[in-house]
Amino acid sequence: MDKEQAQKRVEELVPLLNYYTQMYFDDKQVVSDYDYDMLMKELKGIEKEFPELIRKDSPTQKVGASIKKGFEKVTHEVPLQSLQDVFSFEEVRDFDERMQKIAKENNTELKYVVETKIDGLSAALEYKNGIFIRGATRGNGIVGEDVTENMKTIKTIPKRLAEPIDITVRGEVFIGKEEFEKLNADRLMDEEEQFANARNAAAGSLRQLDSKITARRPLDIYIFNVQKSEQIAFTSHYESLNYLEKIGFNVNPVRILCHNIEEVLTAIEKIGQNREKISFGIDGAVVKVDDLALREKIGTTYKTPKWAVAYKYPPEKKETKLKDIVCQVGRTGAITPMAILEPVVVAGSKISKTTLHNEDFIREKDIRIGDTVVIQKAGDVIPEVVEVKKRKRTGKEKVFEMPKVCPVCGAQAVREEGEAAWYCNGIECPAKLYRGIIHFASREAMDIVGLGDAIIEELIHRGLISNITDLYKLTLEDVASLKKNGKKFAQNLIDSIEASKHRDLYRLVNALGIRHVGVKIAKSLCKTYDSMDKLMNASFESLYMNEEIGKIIAESIYNFFREEQTIDLINKLKEYGVNMVAEKEEGVDERFAGQTFVLTGTLEKYSREEASEIIEKFGGKTSGTVSKKTAYVLAGEAAGSKLTKAQNLGIRILTEAEFDEMIK
Repeated sequence: MDKEQAQKRVEELVPLLNYYTQMYFDDKQVVSDYDYDMLMKELKGIEKEFPELIRKDSPTQKVGASIKKGFEKVTHEVPLQSLQDVFSFEEVRDFDERMQKIAKENNTELKYVVETKIDGLSAALEYKNGIFIRGATRGNGIVGEDVTENMKTIKTIPKRLAEPIDITVRGEVFIGKEEFEKLNADRLMDEEEQFANARNAAAGSLRQLDSKITARRPLDIYIFNVQKSEQIAFTSHYESLNYLEKIGFNVNPVRILCHNIEEVLTAIEKIGQNREKISFGIDGAVVKVDDLALREKIGTTYKTPKWAVAYKYPPEKKETKLKDIVCQVGRTGAITPMAILEPVVVAGSKISKTTLHNEDFIREKDIRIGDTVVIQKAGDVIPEVVEVKKRKRTGKEKVFEMPKVCPVCGAQAVREEGEAAWYCNGIECPAKLYRGIIHFASREAMDIVGLGDAIIEELIHRGLISNITDLYKLTLEDVASLKKNGKKFAQNLIDSIEASKHRDLYRLVNALGIRHVGVKIAKSLCKTYDSMDKLMNASFESLYMNEEIGKIIAESIYNFFREEQTIDLINKLKEYGVNMVAEKEEGVDERFAGQTFVLTGTLEKYSREEASEIIEKFGGKTSGTVSKKTAYVLAGEAAGSKLTKAQNLGIRILTEAEFDEMIK
């Protein structure tokens, strides 16, 4: 990989990993630990080869995440660092070689402690005279959240120690496997949303602003480190853990003292072999130097101690039977095949169904109904079919075919060229209702002020709307019933719905949610077809002739307006008086006609959408990529590779001030 390729990859990885990290610390894990680890490993490798590409916002330069609003901040006297991950025994041996070298230089016997890496939320507990006075989350490693009251509800946290000492310890708050299954079962009975995994459940429970909610959750804790102790001078980590247990702490039960690297590797293997039997979830094994004085000599980086590594186990795999394949329709209309499985426990969770992603995935792996399949659950997030045991086939297995109509509403199901997924083409499909109305009411569509996500959800829940046109049937009484003393709110919303009937045609076209059609293409369509009737009756060839519309978009528009649900919706909107004609433009200024702009960086005065709107208003176009056809690059703060490419091609670079002059 050359430097230019490396820079491009860094620009992709940093925001992606920052997003995954933030979601993780907001208790919403959206990617498996394994996939996250592999992306992080790739980024570290690039940064090691090209140190000049290390960005200030790189996740390799940070520990933890932001503080949740509502909690007091706590500055940790001793930072709560993260661990360096390793993924092979070879990397563990490399770690040992580094430690051996330093141990010999200091004439010290080298021993290790191997512990389970508990999958929960890290926290610090502070005691004065043996009494628990404060508990805090790790936060960003330097500053955490004061969760003392919540921690007092955890039964395994001692309120008073057996000895009156001042000590700060670190532990992992978690929910055990059986407790997690029961918690989710109870939530199912109460028709509450299921927790994705035990880690998120534990983190979300500890970070509740109401400690009464925390008290109802089956939280537990294992202590794994002394952070600070002025009265007792510990020399051995292993001995310190034994002492903590003696004075009343619930200490990590899996801790193995090892005298050499072979014993370390044996301990890691043993923990891995017994993962299923361990009553709590783990995401690795931690190897720590035992001698605390030697640790001081070894030192730490800003983010991680050099005297410890976390070995990450490869994803656990299990065989089971694929009993059936059913399709579910998401809020965007994507039709996703789901595998119905004979229940199997993988990585501590019972799995009875999982996504098969799309038609290509099923064909590529030749997955059939009745197959014996191998399930992998990396990091306790989304289980996945990774292999089909074809030798175990009996001949009774059935080849699966994606449905050609939506299983929810019966509208045509379409798969466009270059797309992996099939989509429901029905605008009135109940599965798409919530997302469809959010888009219909959005600022760039029909701009219905006051019709927010929560109001839409409540209207659907109460059965007041079951399709888009029901918005125009809502009465003052319907809306007022949503809120206490809601008459003023109701009147404002009804007025806004009424005002939406008079929006320009391009807004309605955008609001319909036609695949690949946004504001820009909607405006272009309405310049060519100045009424809804003309657009609906446009031939495929006519649509394809528009220079901004390719074959795929033309097919999408053409098929959309031939769907019965679309025709029914448009007719109903006409009945309610919604405008179906484009506004006539007078005295059009096309000073940017035939010119393409590329926007890069952060502008002070405009959002990218606003700047694009201005350019298009004056007849210009915007593009996401720089090429020889680009007329101008409008560059804001922190402009990236697009600016460099434009400079190399000799394209004129505009500052925001210069852009302002051009549009006066």
